Amino acid sequence: MNVDEMLQGVRDALTVQRVYGEPIERDGVLIIPAASVRGGGGGGGDANQNGGGGFGLTAKPVGTYVVAGGRVSWEPAVDVNRIVLGAQVAAVVIALVIGSVLRARSHA
Repeated sequence: MNVDEMLQGVRDALTVQRVYGEPIERDGVLIIPAASVRGGGGGGGDANQNGGGGFGLTAKPVGTYVVAGGRVSWEPAVDVNRIVLGAQVAAVVIALVIGSVLRARSHA
């Protein structure tokens, strides 16, 4: 695969369809899903036309645009993993603060 072919593959992968999904219409309400997309790639070769490359792409849903009654609204996606991680961090901080307060009281 040459560099031009690889770059064409990157262009094909990074289209607006990766960010905005196909609109869905139900009962007069139009829903347009949206995602956060990130990608990267690299490649190389030598004077003997030996080469290679790679490309990676990640996408995660971030929400939807809802069009109803002539108005557009944004409905964010709920990232359960982020909520759980935030709760765990908060629990550790609370435990450390309580431990510190209890140690300070026992030395007073």
